[in-house]
Amino acid sequence: MNKIDFKNFNIKKLFESKLFGNLIIVISAIVLLYLVGTIYFANHFFFNTEINGIDVSLKSHKAVEEIIKNGVKGYSLTLIERDGIKEEISGQAIELKYNDRNSYFEVCKDINIFKWGISLFKKQECYIEDLFTYNKINLENRINRLGCLNKEIIEPKNVSFIYSNGSYEVVKEVYGNKINKANLDKAIEKNILRGEPTLNLNESLCYDNPKYTLNSDITAKTKKLLNEYISSRIIYLFGDKNEILDSDTINQWLSVDDNLKVVVNEKALKEYVSALSKKYDTIGIARKFKTSVGKTLEVSGGFYGWKIDRDAEVKELLETLKLGRTLEREPIYAQKGVTRGENDIGNTYVEINITEQHLWFYKDGKLVTQGDVVTGNPNRGNGTKLGIYMLNYKQKGSTLRGEDYEAGVTYWMPFNGNIGMHDASWRYSFGGDIYKSNGTHGCVNCPLYLAKTIFEIIEEGTPIICYEE
Repeated sequence: MNKIDFKNFNIKKLFESKLFGNLIIVISAIVLLYLVGTIYFANHFFFNTEINGIDVSLKSHKAVEEIIKNGVKGYSLTLIERDGIKEEISGQAIELKYNDRNSYFEVCKDINIFKWGISLFKKQECYIEDLFTYNKINLENRINRLGCLNKEIIEPKNVSFIYSNGSYEVVKEVYGNKINKANLDKAIEKNILRGEPTLNLNESLCYDNPKYTLNSDITAKTKKLLNEYISSRIIYLFGDKNEILDSDTINQWLSVDDNLKVVVNEKALKEYVSALSKKYDTIGIARKFKTSVGKTLEVSGGFYGWKIDRDAEVKELLETLKLGRTLEREPIYAQKGVTRGENDIGNTYVEINITEQHLWFYKDGKLVTQGDVVTGNPNRGNGTKLGIYMLNYKQKGSTLRGEDYEAGVTYWMPFNGNIGMHDASWRYSFGGDIYKSNGTHGCVNCPLYLAKTIFEIIEEGTPIICYEE
């Protein structure tokens, strides 16, 4: 009888040997089970499997065909609309049928049977495009009769903006109920062919929706920009008068387009500047003028005075609005007068009395010089134009030319195109009625002393007043 050698007996090794053996048995059982499952699923569908919305879990491939045929008989699609109303399209009404020539078995062949274990944890959805057939005309007729397509339409509207109490507020968008027919047709066909029992029109984008809402990033930006525009405040200065442009007017020029871009109505802006120009421009207006002979006359015509540069001012105003600035300023002028007010001529000017053929030159209200002159010959159509002008420039030494004359002058002071004051060395007398028979082509001929004195003192822009009593 053999004796056990207790000295060399290792209990730990014995335990480890049994544990390893058990592990091998468990692994083998799992592999065997998985292989059995693989064999089974070679002819059956996996767990949690649907084909076109029909549950075929653990069903044999051959049996499923009959299940699908029976399942289609009672099919209907329920439409859930935005207002909660439900409508139904029955499979019977559109002649929904199982298609005997579908690619069902082709799909079965493509199934990887070794992946059946995944179906224990994840739903398997299969879609076969040609599994069903239906009457397209019947479906189109049924769709056209849907209540959602035959009700009073409420159009979708983007978020909008309203001006109130000096600022802009956001008005919530309107979703409305207008159906996107193309999207609806596609969604209904897709759900029917997939065997889906319900179709949520809102979730499936079957409505025309507003492009921009309260939650759109651009909404806050647009509101901010609108409020920046109306934060502008411009005080236009016109001497002792002013015009204030603020948010109450500016908001009327602003709108928001379909892409939530702020649009400035430049036509309205031009009309505003034009109104300022008509109110405050003084070129050619009739002015009360007290003459050197004591009479007060109304003188009109000419091009002296204030004139706003409308185009430049519109451009400047637009830039000011974009920056949201507050400031006081004069408008941009194409031409300025000497001063603002009822008498914008000031107290430095040249006065030419055509009737008396006499000229006076005042500087800061004081008479500098005066003398007789010869003006344009009215009997030849060359009479000196009446009105208030301003000195364009002055030039020492010039040759004046016309169709039938050429004359050199020492002091040339034009104020109306090629009409001006100048010395006339060829004349020996001035004043009286000379101008009626031997007048100029429109210029004002002066004695040399008179022309020289005026030339040395007068400045560009000085008013020149031509009138008749």
